[in-house]
Amino acid sequence: MTSADAHQPTPYEVFGGHDFFTSLVGAFYSRVTNDDVLRPMYPPGSLEGAQWRLQAFLEQYWGGPTEYSDQRGHPRLRMRHAAFHIDARARDRWLTHMRAAVDEQGLPPEQEAVLWQYLQGAAFGLQNVVEEPPENPPTGQIFNAEPTS
Repeated sequence: MTSADAHQPTPYEVFGGHDFFTSLVGAFYSRVTNDDVLRPMYPPGSLEGAQWRLQAFLEQYWGGPTEYSDQRGHPRLRMRHAAFHIDARARDRWLTHMRAAVDEQGLPPEQEAVLWQYLQGAAFGLQNVVEEPPENPPTGQIFNAEPTS
């Protein structure tokens, strides 16, 4: 057996590589463009750069090219988002648009579950406006969004 035979594909490759992440992030930002909560967080003319940063970050996180860190250094996501007012409403809007974008990709259920679990954790981790937790939090998924398809 050669080392080529023993190659284990990265999640980046399993999801579909660059084309997958281009489609995912494009579908997400097509919704952000018209969102009355999220769109104001982006200065005029900045969506293209934001789209590149999210795509490059996700590609790198899942084992793809390291362009994000090559160009921007360590991700430091919480620090980079600290200037934005990210409350539960903004977090949930982000998750709603990302849920729809994920659903459009048609991933197998196992892959979709892994990706969605990460995205939920990231969204909750970037919320920087503290709010009271619900008295009876839902069980199961962190964010209760049904697949859109």
